[in-house]
Amino acid sequence: MSDVQIGVQEKPELKHWVPLSIQHVFAMFGATILVPLLTGLSPTTALFTAGVGTLLYILITKGKVPAFLGSSFAFIAPIAAISASADFGVAYAMGGAFCAGLFYCLIAFIISRAGIKWMDRVLPPVVIGSLIMVIGLKLAPVAMDMAMTGGTGTYHLAYFAIAAVTLAIAVISSIVLKGFFNVIPILLGIAGGYIFTLIMGIFFPAFHLIDFTGVKEAAWFGFAKPVMPKFHWVPILTFLIVSLATMAEHLGDTLVLSKVVGKDFYKDPGLHRTLAGDGIATAFASLFGGPPNTTYGENIGVMAITRVYSVWVIGGAAVTAVVLSFIQKFGALIQTIPTPVMGGVSMMLFGIIASAGIRTVVESGVNYGEKRHLTISSVILVVGIGGGVIKFPIGSGLHFELGGMALAALVGILLNLVLPQSLDDIPEESAEEMIQDELNKEK
Repeated sequence: MSDVQIGVQEKPELKHWVPLSIQHVFAMFGATILVPLLTGLSPTTALFTAGVGTLLYILITKGKVPAFLGSSFAFIAPIAAISASADFGVAYAMGGAFCAGLFYCLIAFIISRAGIKWMDRVLPPVVIGSLIMVIGLKLAPVAMDMAMTGGTGTYHLAYFAIAAVTLAIAVISSIVLKGFFNVIPILLGIAGGYIFTLIMGIFFPAFHLIDFTGVKEAAWFGFAKPVMPKFHWVPILTFLIVSLATMAEHLGDTLVLSKVVGKDFYKDPGLHRTLAGDGIATAFASLFGGPPNTTYGENIGVMAITRVYSVWVIGGAAVTAVVLSFIQKFGALIQTIPTPVMGGVSMMLFGIIASAGIRTVVESGVNYGEKRHLTISSVILVVGIGGGVIKFPIGSGLHFELGGMALAALVGILLNLVLPQSLDDIPEESAEEMIQDELNKEK
C-alpha cells in the first residue's frame, strides 16, 4: 500500500506514540469486553489476557506483524454453555480453551513442515466465509434478547428504546463522523447509550438500571488471579472443532492485514508463526480465566485508515490494556453497563461479523452458480444457525453434544473434502487438458 506514514518496524516519537496506541485500545475495547460480559467472565481479566497475548504474539512473530489480539466471538456459545453446565463449569471451559491453543500450535508445526497448500484444500474461501457468517448470525438472537428484554426474558419498550438509541449512535458514528471518531463507533455507542440510560433513570425511576454500589466497594488496584483449568474430553472436543472456524478467521485476517500493510505475512514471518502466536495467546488466556484470543479486524481497520503500521504502536496498545486491567474500579464500572446498551451495539457488531463472511466469499470469487459451492455454503448456514445438535451418550447420565458452530465447521469441512471438484475449481490449464481429452475420446 502506498503513502505509508509509519512502517512496521518504525518507532514513532513519544508524543505521537501514546495517542496512536490509545486509539487502538479504543478500537478493540468494546468488542474485547463484550465477550466476557456475554459469557460471565471478568472484563478486566479479558483486557489483561488480550494485552499480554498481543505482546506474546509480537514476540513469536519476531515483531513483523502489527496485529492486536482480543476476545474471540466464535467461542461465546461454547464458553457460556460449558460454564453454565451442571456437569462442568468455568474451569472446564478454560481447559477446552487451553487445548484449543495447543491445537493451534500443532497446526502451526505441521504448516512449518508441510507448507500451507493442504490448508487451502481443507478450508477454502467458501467454507471460511460461510463459517464467519454463522458466527455473526448465530449470535443474532442473543443481541435481540438483550435489546428487547434486557436479558430478563420480558419485553419492555424502555429496554428497546435504550438499545435503539445506542445502535443509532454507533451507526451514525460509523457512517457520518470522520477521522479518529469514525473508527470507534462501538465505544461511542456504549458511552451514548450509557448516558441515555442515566438520564432515563432520573425521569423514570422504575428504569434505574445503573447501580454504582459495586464501583464504590471495589478496590482501586488488583491483579488477575490464575485459575486451574480442568480437562474433560467433551469440552475439549467442542473447543477443538470450534477452533477450526477460528483458524479460518485467522487466515482471513492475516490475508487482509497483508494487503493493508503491503507485505506477505503468510511468507514472512510465516503463517506457522502467526498461528502459533494466536495459539499461545489463547492458552495463556485460559490460565487466567480469560476468553480465547483472535486477531482483530477493528485494529486492522485503524491501520488501513491511518496508514500507521508500526508494531511499536500495537505493543503500546497492549501495554495500555494491561495497565487498565489492574484498575479494579475501572472493571467494576464496566460491569455497570446496562444489558440493553450491550444489546444495541451487539446488533451492529454481530451483523458486521456476518457481513465479513459475505465479503470473504465475494472477494475470493466464490461462484455460487456452481452447485458444489452453493451446497456447501447452504448446509453450513442451516446447520450452524438452525440449532442442529448431535448427542452421543457417554455414560453416567452424561452425553456429548456437537452442535452450532462446531457441527457446522465439521460438516462444511467434510462436504468440501467429499464433494467432487467442479470444473471452475480446476486450474485453467488442467481444465483445458480435460476438455481436450474428452474431445479426443469422441473422435
